[in-house]
Amino acid sequence: MAITAALVKELRDKTGAGMMDAKKALVETGGDMEAAVDWLRTKGLAKAAKKSGRTAAEGLVAVAVGDGAGVAVEVNSETDFVAKNAEFQEMVGQIAQVALGASDVETLAGTDVGNGKSVADTITDKIATVGENMTLRRMARLDGETVVSYVHNAAAPGMGKIGVLVALSGADNGIGKQIAMHVAAANPASLSQADLDPAVVEKEKQVQMDIARESGKPEAVIEKMIAGRMKKWLAEVTLMGQAFVVNPDVTVEAAAKEAGVEVTGFVRLEVGEGIEKAEEDFAAEVAKVAAG
Repeated sequence: MAITAALVKELRDKTGAGMMDAKKALVETGGDMEAAVDWLRTKGLAKAAKKSGRTAAEGLVAVAVGDGAGVAVEVNSETDFVAKNAEFQEMVGQIAQVALGASDVETLAGTDVGNGKSVADTITDKIATVGENMTLRRMARLDGETVVSYVHNAAAPGMGKIGVLVALSGADNGIGKQIAMHVAAANPASLSQADLDPAVVEKEKQVQMDIARESGKPEAVIEKMIAGRMKKWLAEVTLMGQAFVVNPDVTVEAAAKEAGVEVTGFVRLEVGEGIEKAEEDFAAEVAKVAAG
């Protein structure tokens, strides 16, 4: 029986198991849904599945660089306690290293970490032993002549709360790390104006138009006001236009040019960004960990 994406989704919805685990269960049972559920239970994956509904918004971003490429990987946990655990950090570091050979997060999930187990299976095993939900949330890859990495709020070498990659064309003389630190602090929306989503630019322009019209000024005056405001906004949200944190008197683009390099791309991942997290007090968090 063909194992379709719809079958895998159905099993995931029914059990809460990970994508790779659900697919493997269906393959092992010839596509029999009930048998696949039992297979997951007998393999001890049901325990991990029970925890899969819990929000994992903590964790680490790990970076790795090699042979003109860099990767940043986010692995989430429910609490910061686990993120500080040496075993969790070791696992995240291993995942980042094998991510250098993967093209996307789905491929990474099925990649062997070096012990005969896939990344997905390794995380599932860790969920079962630690008793806390964990997820391989996302991965970003950056290629370039030179790729530099930086980690902010490092919990261990190569991993922390914010991971940054910067790709350069030209010989790096230290400017790469400075720009990566800038990216961590300033969080630009894109490399340059050309890389911004036109819809985002148009939306901002419309907002500025609405604000300007509230002043009651003539349309001709408003058009000039908008041109200036949009120029300022573009400088604030694009990496090349931002004032360089190391030397605010120049832009990042000017600083790179002075250093003899061109910035060709960047990646910035921050743990938990975009995840809705229920607020809990410290005592409740400790109680959750103690209860497993």
